[in-house]
Amino acid sequence: MDAIATRNLTKVYRGHIGRGAVKSLDRLTLTIAPNEVFGFLGRNGAGKTTTIKILCSLLRATTGEAFVMGQDTRRRATRKHIGYLPENPYFYEYLNPRETLDFYGELHGLTRAERAAEWDRLAGLLDLRDIAGQRVRGFSKGMRQRLGFAVALVGDPEVLILDEPMSGLDPLGRRMIRELILLLHGQGKTIFFSSHVLGDVEQICSRVGILVKGKLTTQGRLDELLNRRVNRVEIIATGLSEAAAAAVAARSDGVRESEQGRHFFVNDLDGANAVASDILQSGGTLVEFTPIRESLEEYFMREQETVS
Repeated sequence: MDAIATRNLTKVYRGHIGRGAVKSLDRLTLTIAPNEVFGFLGRNGAGKTTTIKILCSLLRATTGEAFVMGQDTRRRATRKHIGYLPENPYFYEYLNPRETLDFYGELHGLTRAERAAEWDRLAGLLDLRDIAGQRVRGFSKGMRQRLGFAVALVGDPEVLILDEPMSGLDPLGRRMIRELILLLHGQGKTIFFSSHVLGDVEQICSRVGILVKGKLTTQGRLDELLNRRVNRVEIIATGLSEAAAAAVAARSDGVRESEQGRHFFVNDLDGANAVASDILQSGGTLVEFTPIRESLEEYFMREQETVS
């Protein structure tokens, strides 16, 4: 059984006066296996948030079907399997984190003892104890994101659906979210999230899907999608005379200098090996020899250009 599945999911919004209908999703079909970390990528307006809201039964699809843990998302009972974190989580500003989680625990039908146990579990997981008594109205973006994640985890759902969980966070906040996702993955959870931070996606996802103008153009494992051949090599060297450096530069495709030494860039691996040999024969020292492969960001941009 798939953790998440959609079949020909289509969403058409009625046009305003003077405008035609807008198709936000166009026959989206995808599958996410249990305990998978799936990155859902696309530009603003590509249909990512529409998909997420349909999965969470906050929107109805025009046509097609969506399932979570084998159950139709239009059924209320399906919601118990889902933890949802919106891009900009909303809270009652006068409550504190403990009161907020108690409120959502009660909505989940948890007893007072179960709600107390949930607070202990989630406060430890998301480091909420130090801010337990502070009103939400004074929270930073990072603090709100931690609390939003805690709300999504109330009731211990099997599937987490996260809309831009790293949006607007500083590097420390993004690292916290990455580590939390990996921890939850280790606990057996399925995690489906959209993101613009492609470097973070590349670090934590096993599979991705790319949405372009409402259509799923790509779906697959990162190691299969990315072209892992060496596109460029960066060589850093020291100890070269000016004449030797000029000779090596003539065989390179780009050069710059830094405190580390001279950086030579070569566009193929054979040429890079020849340049490294020249450096050594000229009495220089190799500091680094770094093959540069295609990144997810480069793949994403190439995909956008192909479809456009």
